[in-house]
Formats: sequence, structure tokens, C-alpha cells
Amino acid sequence: MDHRPLPRLSGHVSAIGLGTWQLGADWGEVSQSDAHAVLTAAVESGVTFFDTADVYGDGRSEQLIGAFLRDRPELDVLVATKMGRRVALDPSLYTLENFRSWTDRSRENLGVDRLDLVQLHCPPTPVYSSDAVCDALDTLVDEDRVAGYGVSVETCEEALTAIARPGVVSVQIILNPFRLKPLEQVLPAAQQAGVGIIARVPLASGLLSGRYTAETQFAENDHRTYNRHGEAFDQGETFSGVDYATGVQAATEFAQLAPAGATPAQTALRWIIQQPGVTSVIPGARNPDQARANAGAAELAPLTDETLAGVVDLYDTHIRAQVHHRW
Repeated sequence: MDHRPLPRLSGHVSAIGLGTWQLGADWGEVSQSDAHAVLTAAVESGVTFFDTADVYGDGRSEQLIGAFLRDRPELDVLVATKMGRRVALDPSLYTLENFRSWTDRSRENLGVDRLDLVQLHCPPTPVYSSDAVCDALDTLVDEDRVAGYGVSVETCEEALTAIARPGVVSVQIILNPFRLKPLEQVLPAAQQAGVGIIARVPLASGLLSGRYTAETQFAENDHRTYNRHGEAFDQGETFSGVDYATGVQAATEFAQLAPAGATPAQTALRWIIQQPGVTSVIPGARNPDQARANAGAAELAPLTDETLAGVVDLYDTHIRAQVHHRW
């Protein structure tokens, strides 16, 4: 497993990490034993980066990770959590007092004195350019509540605003073969500034796995059912904002680009970590086999120029008109 630096944090993380939204909620139920098995398979495959949030299962994901790492003190895993979505998305609520309260809760859930990395969880756009917010986050570092802070964003414009801030360690952004816009400015700017890029929604909510058809049904409590049009949160978080029927068709064509011996999901992950400027990608996993297969993408040979060109052509043909101007 390749390990890559987070320059502003003086740390390294695995090129393929583990997203843990699914361990908390919104993807159907996952038992505690199943969650433990996923975490075990990930670390045994070389994963040293977990991404979670205080709203995933209202803290359940953090608690599961904390319990797992307490039982495995020999592991060197960097845990990034997120805060700011447990209240209304009102810029006036992004205060030092609330930050202290939110990070205290996450520290308790994870069972640590200091959080490795805390990220603002897709806050309102004005928050990214607020001096007061950055000062409050710097105070969290000074108080040793957090080792560093970053942001999770919805748009490339928000990412560029955050990258310009000297204290920002990382920017988490949707990046996959159905979301190419970050390649234009965000990744180059991050490289120049020494800011880590954490790629999320790498499989477009599972579309790029190639396992879904037009007839596939998702559980009622799965966001792929209830948020297809942005009913609960930003539409871009579900299927990367792509209409489901279009996504299924494009995913079928993407699967044909997979090299021999690689699954479509592994091909998508390989494509992401091959992009200059990407620090880590955080696919989720519902079972140990998925966790091991995701990590195995790091062992694939670099994709050929022909495959890379095929991704661009697929995007231009099916996806660009739906998403490029929005995020």
C-alpha cells in the first residue's frame, strides 16, 4: 500500500483509506460484528486512514472506530472525523464554543484526548471564507483538542477558497470518473499549497461498481432511495448527482474500460489515486471482502493512456452536461 503525506500535518496516510458512513447509517443496517470485521479487513490490507463524522449514526461510526482501535493499540491509523451537520446550516453557529462542544463529543466517542483531523462537514459557503471560523479552528489546535483541521466541500469553488487558507490541512471533495471538474483547478492548487486531497464518493454511491441495473431496489433508509433529488442533503452526494438511469448506462460502459483481472470498482479507485494531487480515497465497505478488494486497487498497474482517455470520453458523452456546471 502506498502511503502519502499530509504536509501540513506531518503525517502519512494510505492511498486507499476507508470511508465509514455506512457503519453508522444511511446505507441500511450494519451490525457491530460486521463493522468490526470490515475495519479488521481494511487494516490487514494496509489501510491506515479512516474517515468518519459525528452524524454517521449520530456518533455510532465514531464509537465503533474508537472501540476497534482501543482493542488494537498497536495500529497506527489516522482517524479523520467531521463536525457541523448536527445543527442547522447557519453560518452564525460555526463558533468556537460550538466547535469545542462538537469536538468534545467526538473525542468521547472515539476515546481520545486529541482528534487527529477534524473537518468542517460541508458547511454553508460563507463559512469557508470566514476569518473568525479559521481563528476558532486555530484555537482548537492551540488547545490540543485537534492535531489539525480540514474541510469537506460540495463545490470546486469552495475547495479553492479553503486551499488558500494557511491552516487548512486537507480538502475532502467528490472525485471519481463521473466527477472530473476537480482535476482542472482544485488538484493543482492543492499540490502547490501542500494541502491534502481526500477523494470521497469514489464509486458514485456504488454505480461505478457495475453491480446495479435499472431494476435495482435500495432499502427505504438508504440515501440512494430517499435523496436522489436532494431531498435530505446535497444531491451531489447521491450517485455524484447523476440521474440514476444515466449513471447505470455510463457505468456499464465504464466497466468495459477495466483492465484484465480488475473489477470496475478497483478500476475507478485506481483512476482516482493516479490523479496528481490526490492524497487518499475513501471508499466504503459493507463487508470484509469489499474492504480487501478496495485496498487491492492500490496494487493495480497504472491505467493506460487509452483507458484514461476513455474515462474522459465517457464523461463528456454522458455526464458533463448534468454535473460539471453544478459542482
